[in-house]
Amino acid sequence: MHHHEQTIDAFTASQALRPEVLGLVVIGSVARGEERPDSDVDVYLVITDEAYAAAERSGAVAYVSDVGVSYDGGYVDVKLASPRYLVEAADHGDDPTRASFDAGRVTLDRRGDLAGLVARMGELPDEVWGARIRAYRAQLALYGNYFLPQAYGCGDRFLLQHSAVHATLAAGRCALAHHRRLFRGQKYLAGDLAVLPERPAGFLAAWWQVVDQPSPDAARDLIAVIDAGSGQPLTVDESLSEFIAANELAWLNHTIPPEFW
Repeated sequence: MHHHEQTIDAFTASQALRPEVLGLVVIGSVARGEERPDSDVDVYLVITDEAYAAAERSGAVAYVSDVGVSYDGGYVDVKLASPRYLVEAADHGDDPTRASFDAGRVTLDRRGDLAGLVARMGELPDEVWGARIRAYRAQLALYGNYFLPQAYGCGDRFLLQHSAVHATLAAGRCALAHHRRLFRGQKYLAGDLAVLPERPAGFLAAWWQVVDQPSPDAARDLIAVIDAGSGQPLTVDESLSEFIAANELAWLNHTIPPEFW
């Protein structure tokens, strides 16, 4: 919208005057063309590694600005980044970080390589997607086949809800990985699953059943749907070993559990 573009132009011009600023990337709904009239403008402000380190030390890696804002109630939601940050994000970033650059638009680039770094954010090799599918199937198997029935049987309401959330998160992330889609975050998951093409038959109904009324039968139905759509299921021992290595031994292996990928 015109007022968003005016704000972007003015904010970009103001940041170009700062010597520590290397670039600016517009992200979020405005970049994707999905903004409402009152939407804020989301940006990554790329500053030098030294300036970013100083911002980290002071605990100020994000802020809200009204500089250049041309409409009532608007603001610029600023997240700081640096060259090192961008390279690390492209190589090792978690899904929400990578996905935040989707449709990112570079409006200032003093380095000359920001567009390439932004494009790299969504690129993952096939073997990584395959490893993710395996990991999330193991997560689903343990939470859906073990923890959830255990909680249901003994009446542990907390463990039941915890298991249901983790089982459906794993099933959702497995479905996204099967379609080579990044996980944008919990608040987007249901909507993103609803528009996936070629979903396994009954997937959404089974997924929502575990969310709304978790039970052993509902969990088994969801696991069956995922197994039918993802090829050969893991054995019990394979699921257990995969789960333990990815979660309980993450501290030992200096890795990150799959739900935080």
